[in-house]
This record gives sequence, structure tokens and C-alpha cells, in this order.
Amino acid sequence: MTGPSPSRLPAPAVSPAIDPSTDSHLFLEAVTKNFGSQAVLKGIDLSVTRGGTTAIVGPSGSGKTTLLRIIAGFEAPTTGRVSLSGEAVAGPDGWVPAHKRSIGYVAQDGALFPHLTVGQNIAFSLGHIPRARRKERVAELMTMVRLDPDYAKRRPHQLSGGQQQRVALARALAHEPQLMLLDEPFSALDAGLRVATRRAIAEVLKEAGVTTILVTHDQAEALSFADQVAIMRDGNLAQVGNPFVVYTRPADRATAEFLGDAVILDAWMEGSLATCALGAIPVRRPPVQGEVVIMLRPEQIRIAEDGPIRGTVLDTVYFGPETTVRLLLPDAGETISVRHWNAAIARPGTELRLRVVGEAVAFPKG
Repeated sequence: MTGPSPSRLPAPAVSPAIDPSTDSHLFLEAVTKNFGSQAVLKGIDLSVTRGGTTAIVGPSGSGKTTLLRIIAGFEAPTTGRVSLSGEAVAGPDGWVPAHKRSIGYVAQDGALFPHLTVGQNIAFSLGHIPRARRKERVAELMTMVRLDPDYAKRRPHQLSGGQQQRVALARALAHEPQLMLLDEPFSALDAGLRVATRRAIAEVLKEAGVTTILVTHDQAEALSFADQVAIMRDGNLAQVGNPFVVYTRPADRATAEFLGDAVILDAWMEGSLATCALGAIPVRRPPVQGEVVIMLRPEQIRIAEDGPIRGTVLDTVYFGPETTVRLLLPDAGETISVRHWNAAIARPGTELRLRVVGEAVAFPKG
């Protein structure tokens, strides 16, 4: 169930370059970044559709924030090219500074000016328009991000963390950017507030039609926020795809285990069936025959009275709406974890019957 240590992870199964389509807003081609002798980005190819939302997710040190800074124009790539709306903004053809890229940026802490009011923070980049119109624009932006315009006279410290992030978003939207970059903007918020703020900001950006890139280390956040997820590992993109695909059909074992809980079992692949401790399980597009390891998500293993598999409960972890149940499979001597909504039926020592739903993903062993 637990994966190898980060230092022993295999090299990512790097996704092939994605060709820019007619509606591609942002396109990165073979982007690298070195800091001295350290290679932080090792050849990034990524296409972001106009009006779409992409989440770049990865562990600390994977290079995701460096990639965001290169897109923003805060850093220059060592090699490679960055294009916006078909025009190169970084690379061998030249360099466009950050303030000329029509990009909005929201940092982790919002980076609001504490000595200015909410209205003054939002109006910071609106000095070029008449004062009366500026006030109207601030009210429009506050309404857009679901904030009462009366809050314009307050100071940032008088708002909740979620409200502060909405102010930061309004300020970033003030100059009508074509591309919005969100750098871990919800990580400092409490769990319930984080979900509500994330949903509200996603709705605002979708309604505004702004292409959005979110950088996060939170897998659930990436999967729920974006229509495209890019998983980074060790300076490479391990996989790029829609949330359902990357979660249910990860490119390799390390990606599978990073994106969520995974049941990993040794198996024997013959044709399209993998025989393992849970019986014969269908596999979509098996990579090899013979010895493999397979991956199932815990929610694919269901407790069912007529299930063909026996499991004895070892212990449980209660999470409120669901319980993680650790089971010993006595017929195979394997231990697995599943999820169930009813904690009462999963007491230690209880024998349960199990059934596998759906397909497994197979990876070459070793």
C-alpha cells in the first residue's frame, strides 16, 4: 500500500509533447530551467486550452512553482519556448516582461497591502481610469467575486482568509487578464473554508472565461478544480490528462500512489485478465504478459454479502462519512484497505465478503 521513498522513485513516464491546437492559449515546448548545476525543469511540453482550467500538481521540490514563475515571466527558461496566443513570450525568439503578458497572479497568502483598504487594494492597477469609474469598477469586481461592495472600506485584517483570497482574485482580475495563475491560493485556509473558496473562485473564473492554471500539492484539489491535470515529478511531467483519466488510469505506479490511496497487488497477466489475491480482474490494455503489479482504488473493492472474496477486519480508521477498513485476505495472506460508509459492520475480527468492481491498471513488475 505504501510506495517507495521519494529518492527511490522510478523516472516518470514522461508524456509526449502535446501539439498546440487552434484553441491553445498557452503552449510550452521543451522548457528547461537550471539553477547553477541543478536541473529543476527537464523539458516540459504542455498545452492549455483557451478558457480551460489546468492544475499542476506534484510534491514539494518537483518544479511546479518554478514552472508557474516561468509562465508568469518572473523567471526565464534556460532553454525552450513559452507561447501565449501563438506568440512567443520567452525563448530564443525573445522575451516579453511579466507586466506585458496580460497575466493575473494570485499568491498563496494573497499578498494584499495591509495599509490599504479592500477597495484600494482592488483598485491598485486602475489608476489610469477616472476616479468615478474606478469606484464603479471596484464595486463590479467585488460583486463578481461574491463580496459585498460595502467591504471596500475595510482593511484586509478585518476579513476572513477566504474573503482575503477573493479580494486578491478581484485585484488580479482588475486589469482583465487573459490568463490567471493561482499559486497554492487555498493552502492556508481551514478545510471547510478551503472547499467553499475553491468552488467560488472556480465559478468566477469560468464565468469570466479566463484561462486558469492552478499550482497545488493537494491531489483532491487538483482533481476537483481543473478540467486538465498535469502531474509533476522530479522536474518532468509524469502524466497530463483529464482528472478522471489520470486518477483511474495513471501512467505509472508512482503517479498512481501520489494521486490517492491505491491497492497494489502482485499478479499474473494472461490476456486481459490479471490473477491476484482478489481473483481474476480485467485489465484495460495490459502493458506486458506474465508477472505484473496491478492497481485498484480502494473504492473499487466493495463489501458485499455475496462477494466471492473473504477478508478479516484488522482495524479501521473513521473519517465521518466513510471508514477505511484494513483487511487480511486469509486465502492469500495479503493485506488490503477498502472504504465503506458503515463503520458498524467493520469491527476488528469480523469476516466480510468482498467484490471487485471495474478494471485494474497493470504496471510491469520491477
